[in-house]
Amino acid sequence: MRVLLLGSGAREHALARAIAASPFLDYLTIAPGNPGMHELGSLVALPTLPDVLAWLAAHPTELVVIGPEAPLAAGWSDAIRSHGIAVFGPSQQAARLESSKAFAKSVMHRVNVPTAGYRAFLRIDDAVAFVHESALPWVVKADGLAAGKGVIVAETVAETIDAIQSLGNIPAGQQLLLEERLYGPEVSLIAICDGTRFSVLPTARDHKRLGNDDTGPNTGGMGTIAPLHAMNQYTAKQLGALVIQPVLDFMRLHNMPFVGALYAGVMLTEDGPKVIEYNARFGDPETQVILPLCTGDMLKALADASHGKLDPDELGWQNRAAACVVIASHGYPETPRRGDEIFIDTARIPANGMILHAGTKVSEGRLLSNGGRVLSAVGIGDTHAEALKIAYAVVDCITLAGMQYRLDIGQSELP
Repeated sequence: MRVLLLGSGAREHALARAIAASPFLDYLTIAPGNPGMHELGSLVALPTLPDVLAWLAAHPTELVVIGPEAPLAAGWSDAIRSHGIAVFGPSQQAARLESSKAFAKSVMHRVNVPTAGYRAFLRIDDAVAFVHESALPWVVKADGLAAGKGVIVAETVAETIDAIQSLGNIPAGQQLLLEERLYGPEVSLIAICDGTRFSVLPTARDHKRLGNDDTGPNTGGMGTIAPLHAMNQYTAKQLGALVIQPVLDFMRLHNMPFVGALYAGVMLTEDGPKVIEYNARFGDPETQVILPLCTGDMLKALADASHGKLDPDELGWQNRAAACVVIASHGYPETPRRGDEIFIDTARIPANGMILHAGTKVSEGRLLSNGGRVLSAVGIGDTHAEALKIAYAVVDCITLAGMQYRLDIGQSELP
């Protein structure tokens, strides 16, 4: 099978590793990829949809896998499918589950998926007036895509109003949602979907805040641990029946079947699980820990899903644990600095440890930082403690001026 993988982050690096391990793979092309992926496939620069379509016209391809959310929201999967090529990634209409939080909320209410109460506003002034009237703090969300930074969890009324002003002035904030705050541990549940059926992947917990003890600003994610003690494969399937299957049924019945990775961010509250949000693709940094724990053939599962014939039991879960620590650049998330040289002591990377590239580039033979989240340090072990020990040993092999990372990833899963 000849495969084109679109994306350049650590998520796509993890996907490339999983795809490259399949005996069904004949040739993997990655666009644009990153310096860490060159041994897994051929890297090409295809920055626009016309570039992708022109390349596909000249290079017979059986499957396109779309990693990031932006091309999904822009309808790239529809355009590629219109040329008769299978795509793992939802249509533009189906991707609205992520690109419009208001749309996702409306779907949840239509199919009785438990979620937080909310109000939507098109005007900043109306949202501010509502907060004053309620005299309560709210979670403020930009309706559109904001690279994982479109949510502010306010602690006070004043913080809520500041968050409204901040998010209301970014492109994704043309519509704002105010949600009641939920309390409890979070779980990332990601399922491969073929429009009708789903297969749940190992559960994970993301650490969104920049600093230790969940301090500092929200980020795209600073690390992950998997699987969760509270959510084994059986209970994950049960949760999927509650929060994944009803959405798949609704989308199919309304002529926008969801084919791709559906990610439910769920909070396990005292009143039961409630969905915080949906994403229409694999999570980052969840993918870095989820895929190494899967058994079965990932490429076959992606291809079968793209053709509407997924076996829900195609993939299983290893009885192991995985941890990821994200290395971010100086100034992230507000003003990430680029161009710092990265040194990796590859000889010291422990067995069952690996480095996945994200915001990196090579210039004049030097590996440089080229984004906010630069590298993912991943460890695999028989226990969560062992996986974390390996992941932090990998971190110790990395030198980057001003690098930021958390020291408390995965503590919830330790005895």
